[in-house]
Amino acid sequence: MKFQFYYEKLVASDEFQNFKRENPGAYPCSGFFVLDKEKDGKENHINFDYYLPQYKKMFSFKVTGGPVEKIQIENVDPRVPEKLGMNYTFDLYEIEKKINAKMAEEKIKGNMQKILFSLQKLDGVDYLVITVFLSNMGLLKVHYDITEDKIVHFEKKSFLDMFKILKK
Repeated sequence: MKFQFYYEKLVASDEFQNFKRENPGAYPCSGFFVLDKEKDGKENHINFDYYLPQYKKMFSFKVTGGPVEKIQIENVDPRVPEKLGMNYTFDLYEIEKKINAKMAEEKIKGNMQKILFSLQKLDGVDYLVITVFLSNMGLLKVHYDITEDKIVHFEKKSFLDMFKILKK
């Protein structure tokens, strides 16, 4: 699943071109990609989010499925999102392979069920913040530096850890 392919699909769509014509100040601020490993890609999702600073509003463009669809989303964070670069050629399946290799290296058991990729800017650097749901009630939190093309943070958690936090 190549990032650039879906971004070009977004940019070429009538929905997006009309949006940019009406909102020339809008800029990309995040992306959200879902690889559903249980349903052989039938539930994969690709969304690109754009921020309109003049209105303090955010819109998401759903690129998977049929025609590109624009959806207004609620921005609950009062901070202004940073502008993302969009000139990337990463492949989500290649990153998945790197996560699998890291799992083997760390001797982590379980099969990937769903992988959530969130493209965002952290401390001035564009990252993929990745959450991987595993078959054994496990969870992986991964930060992937796009420009360096490498995993910079890798942590295994359990769903039970989240329940402990909720109890407190």
